Amino acid sequence: MHPSYPSRHPRNRLRPSLALLAVTALAAGALTACSDNDGPERSVDAFLAGWRSGDLQAVGFVDPAGAKVPAANVSREIKELSGELAATPPALTRQGDAKITADVATAVVTVEWSLPGQTRWAYDRQVRLSRGGDDEWRVIWEPQLVQEQLSRGDRLGLRRDSGPRAAVLDAAGQPIVAPRPVVRVGLQPSEVTDVAGLTRKLDAAFRAIRPAITPPVDLSGLPKRLADADPGAFVEVVTLREEAYRQIKARIYDLPGTKFRSDKLDLAPTREFARAVLGSVDPAQADDLAKHPDRYAAGDLVGHGGLQGRYDERLRGAPGLTVITERPGPDGTLVPTGTEVFRREPQPGQPLKTTLDVATQNAADAALRAEKRRAALVAVRISDGAVLAAANGPGAAGENLAFTAQVPPGSTFKMVSALGLLDLGAVTPDATVACPKTFTVDGRPFKNSDNFELGAVPFRTDFAKSCNTAFAALAPKLGPDGLAVAGRSLGLEGQWDVGLDAFTGKVSANGGATEQAAAAIGQGTTVVSPLAMASATAAVARGRFEQPKLVLDPAPAQPAAPGSQLKPESVEAVKAMMREVVTAGSGTALKDVPGAPVHGKTGTAEYDNNPAHTHAWFVGWQGDVAFAVFVEQGGASTATAVPAAERFLRALAR
Repeated sequence: MHPSYPSRHPRNRLRPSLALLAVTALAAGALTACSDNDGPERSVDAFLAGWRSGDLQAVGFVDPAGAKVPAANVSREIKELSGELAATPPALTRQGDAKITADVATAVVTVEWSLPGQTRWAYDRQVRLSRGGDDEWRVIWEPQLVQEQLSRGDRLGLRRDSGPRAAVLDAAGQPIVAPRPVVRVGLQPSEVTDVAGLTRKLDAAFRAIRPAITPPVDLSGLPKRLADADPGAFVEVVTLREEAYRQIKARIYDLPGTKFRSDKLDLAPTREFARAVLGSVDPAQADDLAKHPDRYAAGDLVGHGGLQGRYDERLRGAPGLTVITERPGPDGTLVPTGTEVFRREPQPGQPLKTTLDVATQNAADAALRAEKRRAALVAVRISDGAVLAAANGPGAAGENLAFTAQVPPGSTFKMVSALGLLDLGAVTPDATVACPKTFTVDGRPFKNSDNFELGAVPFRTDFAKSCNTAFAALAPKLGPDGLAVAGRSLGLEGQWDVGLDAFTGKVSANGGATEQAAAAIGQGTTVVSPLAMASATAAVARGRFEQPKLVLDPAPAQPAAPGSQLKPESVEAVKAMMREVVTAGSGTALKDVPGAPVHGKTGTAEYDNNPAHTHAWFVGWQGDVAFAVFVEQGGASTATAVPAAERFLRALAR
């Protein structure tokens, strides 16, 4: 009932004054009743609910000329107009009561879309309504109700623009990945005279590149690609770093049909440069899209593994998002109209500052380059714990063996055992400790490498020559947990926050006599990672534990607290013995390395019940750089780990 109608019952006769009061009261009552029950707000609310649900049968519609429009037609048109947004209808809210002028009402509603990337797009629209002769309010339907710039036949579409991905920075604040020269090697089909012969020569040349291309360049489909291509086309075979191309230029440059194009690509300094630590950036894969449909779209670049994967959201920033209008073309394909109705600019990613030093990392990678077995080398700056390099050998692929390996440390752990024994006063460097060929504990014989024996010699000689039997005999003096206490004083088993997953070690404790003897020489249940051993070695050189650090910005949320100062007399004795390893013990191959004196400890670790199956280790330091070298199934440390350490140190000295 409209408040301008005084009464629908003319037979009621009241005195003028009483009639006026009655009409006023009736009019007030009618206004309230219409607003609550019969007013345009009810139709607006029903329209908004139906828009969300897709069912508009409870709403009446007319077009701007007043002709009725079926509710099903409106439902279909709203869905079509919504285009790519149809699957996520907007939140719809009426703002206050409608304004009524005669038989037309206008209500303001807020339309709020939830777009990908947690983006909100909100705007107000006016819903006009017309009152019919039956006093029912009908929504005046027009495409502009969905969005003011839409016309019949239009569709809303989404366009994503990736922001610039930020860089992972080295210790000097420079991007590790930067534009670097490459050569695109291709073929022109019309000039190729012998496809099979050319393929063989290219394959041999590509396999001669060092370090080897992994996986090898696949040329199996090359004949078909040449046959299918236009005669004058450039059929790309492979893109090589400039330094790799120079290795084989003389072998391929004059081959019939070969063509070369110079270019630049964003690359790390070398193909192997800290690859497992850095990770990779690749087009979004199927599992990325399935796991994070709101975050990634086809064609996006996504970080996988290492720092690129762990800090992907920080590095990639937020993509830009544009809502456009589209219209079907003659063939039915949607074509942009050129109209943008909403835009969120892409936000660039934030860089990641690391401690990696390019020269040290290159030296570490070069040291492992010739190693065919899985291997790792970690270098830590003694003065502040910065991880200068973390290299993983060719066989390690994308696995960060340097940080996450869990393997026995072998005789490198005599560094920890010796510290524990010295701290307890159980031995001194010059105390005589016999080194027999074998030493038996509860029926289990312990032997030295190649069954050597030293006889009665100073403890420092037992250490330098890596005498297992001497340490097995001393093991009871450490007690049930003395080895674990010594290991923890060097940071092992700690809770570290270095920016990537890292295994900090597990040290044997509370074992029986045989386990204690095995643990004293780095066997038994003790397991470590190369990072853990490099950090422990740095702690000895420094005189106290300092958690290694890889990521500086953002700063680690919960770094481990620095350790207590080690006993000066104990740590100085261990340092002296580690120097003797190089001057007169098992690490003499490093004696003539240029630069500051080298300290170290060799290690050969059995990893199963076959004594012939061993990992190879070397830990040590020179100047301000502590390091650990690990070669899986490397056999004797002097044959694999020590030469790798020498290559590393000599490369650093250049």
